[in-house]
Amino acid sequence: MQLIEHSDSPRYIRLHERDNVVIVVNDQGVPAGTEFSDGLVTVDFVPQSHKVTLEDIPEGGQVIRYGQVIGYALQPIPRGSWVKEDQLRMPTAPPLDSLPLSTEVPAAQAPLEGFTFEGYRNADGTVGTRNILGITTTVQCVTGVLDHAVKRIKEELLPKYPHVDDVVALTHSYGCGVAITATDADIPIRTVRNLARNPNLGGEALVISLGCEKLQAGQVMHEGDASVDLSEPWLYRLQDSSHGFTEMIEQIMELAETRLKKLDQRRRETVPASELILGMQCGGSDAFSGITANPALGYASDLLLRAGATVMFSEVTEVRDAIYLLTSRAQTKEVAQELVWEMDWYDRYLAKGEADRSANTTPGNKKGGLSNIVEKSLGSIVKSGSSAITGVLGPGERFKEKGLIFCATPASDFVCGTLQLAAGMNLHVFTTGRGTPYGLAMAPVVKVSTRTELAQRWPDLIDIDAGRIATGRASIEELGWELFHYYLDVASGKQQTWAEKHKLHNDITLFNPAPIT
Repeated sequence: MQLIEHSDSPRYIRLHERDNVVIVVNDQGVPAGTEFSDGLVTVDFVPQSHKVTLEDIPEGGQVIRYGQVIGYALQPIPRGSWVKEDQLRMPTAPPLDSLPLSTEVPAAQAPLEGFTFEGYRNADGTVGTRNILGITTTVQCVTGVLDHAVKRIKEELLPKYPHVDDVVALTHSYGCGVAITATDADIPIRTVRNLARNPNLGGEALVISLGCEKLQAGQVMHEGDASVDLSEPWLYRLQDSSHGFTEMIEQIMELAETRLKKLDQRRRETVPASELILGMQCGGSDAFSGITANPALGYASDLLLRAGATVMFSEVTEVRDAIYLLTSRAQTKEVAQELVWEMDWYDRYLAKGEADRSANTTPGNKKGGLSNIVEKSLGSIVKSGSSAITGVLGPGERFKEKGLIFCATPASDFVCGTLQLAAGMNLHVFTTGRGTPYGLAMAPVVKVSTRTELAQRWPDLIDIDAGRIATGRASIEELGWELFHYYLDVASGKQQTWAEKHKLHNDITLFNPAPIT
């Protein structure tokens, strides 16, 4: 990465020697006629994080960033010009039938030993970073009653059990009025089931059902079996109540207290860093995402993997245009083919809705300098670091082995977060350039800003300022190590993220590609 430096001078960043565009660093952008230290002069005003041409680009010429083609010029773009999205034709998506499969598998790096955190051991072998009572539902119909009960549980019961961190209702819009046996209906069903198995819930989740819905409690607690007769300590059916609303609330509170008593007996113990299951995501992205925050996450990801941990990255539409850089890194051809299968499935899913991956980019992404999904993808995949990809999970599936895992999800922040929780994530990290108050109730969320200006405006929402990389105040390596240690502190409960302090969280949002009846 080449940085034109000095805090008072016009500055840009060039990421690769092949690049014919660079990214403006200055907070307020640079006016027309600005001369950089290497002699480049701007033709237009160029906002912060937007692209400037290093050379004359002819009509039809390649626009190159990250050393890759992100578009073709629809008109001549003179040297020093601000490159705008309407000046570019987006490349076609890489064909899936001719990708390199496991051709450049990175060598394993030296293991990192001796790193630990303080976590809660679970009977299934997983480790929680928090000690939470989860109450899941089978259908939206019960949400109002459960919300009322949870409010009372938090006010009346939770203070009696100081070793329990929180009570969380896993409410959702699924469960009835759905084609329960249709193709792909297994995705929301297994998501609900695996959310209840998240390590931070300690194996003590309760189920609240209505009784007549299509998604039965047995399917939530036991894979593929709707007829399992669950004992009362695990399940309450509202339709079993003979005395109405008041009895419903009392029964839920009674069941909750039995679980709170068990959870309150748990204590943190020292566990190896290999028990961490980190989910990575980005939202409100800008052109700095692939320069500062995501590369720092990638470096920290490599450190965690060297320590034996599990790291998940996601968002199918945000890797689709860079998939050739991932299939080549797959540990085996089988893993590479699983990546291809997930890309193909999502291509077909989008096509059914008469859309494609270009629908991903938002107005905020474009305002932040991202011209199209190709450019966004190349910055997004940097989170995955440089290690071999060892596994692929379909949406709603639970992790099976440690390593670097691609968890196939939509790019929607709250849907992706929900699916990563279902996959078993016990800690989350989220990068943002435009800013978002995003959070999760079931796992701590570390918020990393791509720009220092955002961290300064939102000092009580941003945990780590990665913008220091762009201004030369920290290196990617230094920020990577800072994140690594911060993850372990948050996992241990020694550090609370801002989202935790403010109790900010998005709703559980299931991915349901199957029909609604």
